[in-house]
Amino acid sequence: MKKLSILFLLFTIICQAQVKPTIDKNEVIRIETELASDRMQGREIFTVGIDSASVFIEKEFSKIGLDFYGDLKNYRQEFEVKNKPANNVIGILKGKSKPEEFVIFSAHFDHLGTKDYGTDKIYNGANDDASGVTAVITLANYFKELNTNERTIIFVAFTGEEVGGFGSGFFSKSINADKVVAMFNIEMIGTESKWGKNSCYITGFEKSNFGTILQKNLKATSFNFYQDPYPSEQLFYRSDNARLAALGVPAHTISTSKMDSEENYHQLSDDVSTLDLENMTEVIKSIALSSESIIKGIDTPTRVKKLRE
Repeated sequence: MKKLSILFLLFTIICQAQVKPTIDKNEVIRIETELASDRMQGREIFTVGIDSASVFIEKEFSKIGLDFYGDLKNYRQEFEVKNKPANNVIGILKGKSKPEEFVIFSAHFDHLGTKDYGTDKIYNGANDDASGVTAVITLANYFKELNTNERTIIFVAFTGEEVGGFGSGFFSKSINADKVVAMFNIEMIGTESKWGKNSCYITGFEKSNFGTILQKNLKATSFNFYQDPYPSEQLFYRSDNARLAALGVPAHTISTSKMDSEENYHQLSDDVSTLDLENMTEVIKSIALSSESIIKGIDTPTRVKKLRE
């Protein structure tokens, strides 16, 4: 009897060790629907709507149990833009053996706000970029539960991307770029890419081996990362990854957006009903899996050439 009890205990321990946390589609839907709701009033910087979005993200970070960034006393990194208050939302998971090496997951939570006339007056920004922020929140929960990060993970929702990248600009001045190993910036992942399901692209793919590492970690799956198919759009320099990339960080944006035919881009019609939430969930799962060797300190992407030497 005693022998059977020991065997059962060992079996239970092995089973528990093999169970990974999951990224739940219902949670993706819940978070995405709230961020893109009319209550957020289009999340334009300097408005009540974007403050509501900030409060929501802060509550999610608190519920997950993330720590505060740097010397902050809460999840808000506050600053001013043209003498007006603004804030990023930041939470961290401290690394176990390499706490001074940072991996960043980011997205911007601001959008275009409202217009003064018409039946539909709210730019909900479901794909741009509530989808990316949804990914950041669900990834934070995933890595908190996984609890295997040797490097410190920073989860940040930037403000001001739509009006000049003010949030990422301020953040880049608050961190030692030499300690940032990689940045996963997530922008518009709510629609299928030009290759269909189970695929997305990485901006600046050729500028480091970041994408090669991610694809290697997905070799047992059917998911594929591709090079940016829209080089003329200069997407590598048009999102929040650009500020840290300019400092040499392998900071890249992951997206599925068809920039030559995305009919809801910056339109009032960019709402939740236009998204493929099942595919979006799979994209988030693949980002999680593809990042594991970097999170665990096994792989270190090569640096991007600095814009300012």
